[in-house]
Amino acid sequence: MMDILDAYNMESDLSDEKKLSDVDKGSLIHELTKVRELAVNLDQIIEKSLDGIFITDGKANIIRINRSYEMISGLKREKLIGTNVRELEGKIISESCTLIALRTKQPVTIEQSIFLTNKKVLVSCNPIFNKNGKIILVVSNVRDMTKIEQLQRQIFQKDELVSKYKTELDLIKQQVSAGSDMIAEDKKMLEILFVAQRVAHVDSTVFLQGETGVGKEEIAKYIHTISDRAKYNFIRINCGAIPDNLFESELFGYAKGAFTGANTDGKIGLFEIADKGTIFLDEISELPVDMQVKLLRVLQDREITRIGAVEPIKVNVRIVAATNKSPDAMAAMVETGAFREDLFYRINVIPINIPPLRERRADIVPLLEHYVRVYNKQYGFEKETTLKLCKHLQAYEWPGNVRELKNVTEHAVIMSLSNVLDLSDFPLKNNRFPAEIFADAEASNLKKTMENIEREYILKAYKQHGSIRKAAAMLGMTHSTFANKLKYYTRAEAPAGK
Repeated sequence: MMDILDAYNMESDLSDEKKLSDVDKGSLIHELTKVRELAVNLDQIIEKSLDGIFITDGKANIIRINRSYEMISGLKREKLIGTNVRELEGKIISESCTLIALRTKQPVTIEQSIFLTNKKVLVSCNPIFNKNGKIILVVSNVRDMTKIEQLQRQIFQKDELVSKYKTELDLIKQQVSAGSDMIAEDKKMLEILFVAQRVAHVDSTVFLQGETGVGKEEIAKYIHTISDRAKYNFIRINCGAIPDNLFESELFGYAKGAFTGANTDGKIGLFEIADKGTIFLDEISELPVDMQVKLLRVLQDREITRIGAVEPIKVNVRIVAATNKSPDAMAAMVETGAFREDLFYRINVIPINIPPLRERRADIVPLLEHYVRVYNKQYGFEKETTLKLCKHLQAYEWPGNVRELKNVTEHAVIMSLSNVLDLSDFPLKNNRFPAEIFADAEASNLKKTMENIEREYILKAYKQHGSIRKAAAMLGMTHSTFANKLKYYTRAEAPAGK
């Protein structure tokens, strides 16, 4: 540390031998000891600083660096001490803050790149002057901006995550408030609803693709419900169910006396009925090619002409199309000419691919419980599910997707003889379950097998907790349901008061 003290040109007040002889030698030794202690402390402060310390003399020769600067720069002090900063500029560092401070004689702060470690640093340089106004030192404080930028990115990512979770919660709230069957808790489905929310407030055509029963119509309704067109009509058209000879009259209507057998007053078409609202063109891939031409013209011109009429009618509709064909299958239809390429590009502005239920299993139990509540209310029942039932239904492959889940749940609620729904109440295909679910079955009768499993869980839970309430809570049952089942399986009264 004495080299830095020398650089400060510290002058002794004892200017001559006579003066020295007048000073108490003991006091002088004491003062020198204090100076040495201060020097040691200053050295420790510099060395322990988390920021890099970089010190040069008045000619830009490096006289001191600390350990933090070694770590930031990737260079050892023995390589740097005595080197002039001019030798580093452009080779080791991008621009020298020290040289700017020497030139301007002012404190300087710049951003600097260190090439060896590929780091960005913030450097603050302060020149130190002697009593004659000459720069004798330049002290630089070097802060690693790379870590700060990493922290900023982490904060930004966390903010994005919070925003995403907030959006997901908002979507779930919208589902509840709308009373829709559009139940989504799986990450994949929430992402689809996020996209749907984004496109709902613009008029771009949306193209929904997914297996039969995945909920394409529900997504289309969701888009309509949260759009600016919500107060107008939502019209569903099954393109595969309308006969070719009726397609044009159904969609576009016909004028008075347009053809024999027609209504004498004419007929308004579905596009006119949907004016200012949304038209959902379901199974559009089933549309005959000659009908595709007519539909394309309507989508391009946004006007229809009734059969037998001359004047076109302007229509303001939002188009949502859908198909159960996979993207590859649709591409093949376009390639072979079975589906017009120009129409495909017209409807495929915002494609949304809805995954099957087996690929979003987090939605299965929420959908199950939703439909149980719906049919309990509709038919006046109080049916309940169990943890075991939910586990098994989550393992099922659901080839019919949400539509199958909805239908079999209605069947189970109506046909079950107990208020506690059992797997045997659901008309499902056994080959769509994993093999391990039936590996321990001791009887061919599924009802009996599931009763044995339930009996084992009921008795084991009660033995473990000794309390009906605690055992019921563990199995996800109500207190009364558990008590009834315990009585049924033990053929004896359950202890009261527990």
